[in-house]
Amino acid sequence: MRALGLMSGTSLDGIDAALVDIVPRGDGYQVKLERFVSQPFESRIRERLEAALPPERGSTAAVAQLHADLGAAFVAAAEALVESDRVDFVATHGLTVYHDGPRSTTLQIGRPYELRDRLRATVVWDFRSADCALGGSGAPLVPYVDALLLSSSEEDRVAVNLGGICNLTILARGGSPQDAVAFDVGPGMMLLDAFVRERTNETMDFDGVLTAKGAVDDELLATLLSDPYFLLDPPKSTGREQFGRQILDAHRQRFAQLDVADGCATLAAFTVRPLADAVRRFAARGARVLLGGGGARNPALVRMLHDTLGEYARVELTDDLGIDADAKEAVAFAILGYETLRGRPASLPRVTGARAPAVLGAIVPFELGSLLAKITRETEAVDR
Repeated sequence: MRALGLMSGTSLDGIDAALVDIVPRGDGYQVKLERFVSQPFESRIRERLEAALPPERGSTAAVAQLHADLGAAFVAAAEALVESDRVDFVATHGLTVYHDGPRSTTLQIGRPYELRDRLRATVVWDFRSADCALGGSGAPLVPYVDALLLSSSEEDRVAVNLGGICNLTILARGGSPQDAVAFDVGPGMMLLDAFVRERTNETMDFDGVLTAKGAVDDELLATLLSDPYFLLDPPKSTGREQFGRQILDAHRQRFAQLDVADGCATLAAFTVRPLADAVRRFAARGARVLLGGGGARNPALVRMLHDTLGEYARVELTDDLGIDADAKEAVAFAILGYETLRGRPASLPRVTGARAPAVLGAIVPFELGSLLAKITRETEAVDR
């Protein structure tokens, strides 16, 4: 089954598109990444997103227009990757414009119908709403896929996504997806990227150059870490509403006293310290920590995590297991789309707080009967 996974995260850096070959294997999957592209947003779309998303109030008109324009942006990213090839289906996460986990409220935009019509393929989207309807937070959803792709019978593992928000999945050796412990840890790269954009002409700290040069302001870091979110027990999820640019605004005078490098180092530590604390609290000593997401490409931040954890856990990238760290979340939503088309629940109530597991996603059909018949043939071959 050839699938296209599309993802745009809270970092607002653009759209990740992964073309994958998915083959059912037992209860899980064998996945081969054929091609991957990360397409940055045009500056005008980024500016409109920043004006519409928390902490800004935006307007329903702005969100409605972005719903359409992001749909077109997803089409452009998809066509750049797929070219003239055909795919069996598309799974798109869209972009989260609002998230309030405790109230089971979340909204993703990026109109899917142009994707269906241009690629002539069924599209699965709106993955979070079904979990919210059952009282869950609708996030995080990737832990289910983490368990399918990264769990081991021989060692304890921790799958970490360093996107705009940092989340982790604790995978005890020999455990099932239902045994996973997962939650949003806190800020990922969103604040660091925003700080760099404010203070330089760059969009992010490329290769961690600034972070590596800086020194952590321990007093400011302690203030940042006093946020009550870090005292909450899982299940919990968070987003731009909690850890958006308003954090920089609230401490603007303190950040203004730091040079760019020290500010970057302090914000990197604001990501690393809660993550290291969560690993020590929930994972077994000696666990293998596997990093994915854009933050995995910041060597200074990765080194900081390695130094903070010390001998408690090993820190590596998902690349070391053959899963591209940049493509991991886009691949994950392709797999979640396959689960939707199979009619299998892919949420984890232990993670989201929902009353029951849910079949995720809404289907925008194109020759759906033929697609479902192909899925039936694939899955029946595994069952025999």
